[in-house]
Amino acid sequence: MSGDVDSFKERLSVYDPISLKAIYEEKINELMRENERLRDQLNYYKNELEKLTSPPLIEGTLIEVLPDDLALVKSSTGPVLIVQIDPRVDRSKLVPGVSVALTQRNSAIVRVLPGREDPLVRALEVIEKPNVMYSEIGGLSEQIRELREVVELPLVKPHLFRELGIDPPKGVLLYGPPGTGKTMLAKAVAAESNATFIHVVASEFAQKFVGEGARMVKEVFALARRKAPAIVFIDEIDAIGARRIELGTSGEREVQRTLMQLLAEIDGFKPLDNVKIIAATNRLDILDPALLRPGRFDRLIEVPLPDFRGRKEIFEIYLKKVKKCEEINVELLASLTEGFSGAEIKSVVTEAGYVAIRNDRTCINNDDLMEALRTIEKKRFKESKKDTGGKYA
Repeated sequence: MSGDVDSFKERLSVYDPISLKAIYEEKINELMRENERLRDQLNYYKNELEKLTSPPLIEGTLIEVLPDDLALVKSSTGPVLIVQIDPRVDRSKLVPGVSVALTQRNSAIVRVLPGREDPLVRALEVIEKPNVMYSEIGGLSEQIRELREVVELPLVKPHLFRELGIDPPKGVLLYGPPGTGKTMLAKAVAAESNATFIHVVASEFAQKFVGEGARMVKEVFALARRKAPAIVFIDEIDAIGARRIELGTSGEREVQRTLMQLLAEIDGFKPLDNVKIIAATNRLDILDPALLRPGRFDRLIEVPLPDFRGRKEIFEIYLKKVKKCEEINVELLASLTEGFSGAEIKSVVTEAGYVAIRNDRTCINNDDLMEALRTIEKKRFKESKKDTGGKYA
């Protein structure tokens, strides 16, 4: 060690005092920079450690800003609190209804949270333009005409209603047996009117906690207004729209609160503008009368099982998409499928394709369709034994 010091002194002796001072100053500056860098690292790790060890914040909703740096806040844990506002919070962002972060110790407002959507709402099926056209729907020409009048016309030609001095309809309720084409009708009218299609199953509104279902309904309609012109399609609306009763469990009361929020969105103070509602159900008989009155669902459209002509049209639509070995007797198929829904007719054509594949063919014939028809009839017979007794169950 002493040898190194002597060697360093010998090297320094060759410099004059001015050069020696410059060397020391450079060394001092280098050490100061290193010290600053280490201090920055220390502060960074202190902040990271503080983040990891600090208690979580509580979400709340601002109700009102009070004098003397106080605010009235509804905490997510339940109570309404009068809390302090941290001086670092931007006061211009503190407007009633905004989400804020509260500390656990004294519930002071320390941050204004950005607006957010419910994850379930973000996960909804939002289709900018469905790929279903009227030409792909068979046997429902009258229902298509009514839908176009009530939904498509107000979206495409709203000036006609303004000139007449009447309010356009707000919603349509499609009812009928399963598989008759209610969802396809809703998609087709959205595609033809160039409207955004938002598909939600009513059971998704039934949430565990109080107020969650009503909040989801509110956010769905807020999403529809942002995407307008839009069509909100609520499938199986009887899941939340069943007739209300005075007595019931807490779960039933929560479903009723969700229904009341839906009624308020349809017929409340906030206009729907270019948002139309289409709902579908298999059980019209159990729906609450409040849903069915004029001003909410202005038109009830029955989508029945197809008649002979309808079944023939549906067979022609689906057979047009498959490769055929011979001329298909569509009239015979339509006469043999009385009581079949459109979905069951589609399954007959699909099953015929499987029969052809089993026989090492890439085209279908009449025999394939007859065998497929017998297979589907067997399935219908088994399902009929499990009938729950409902009108359209």
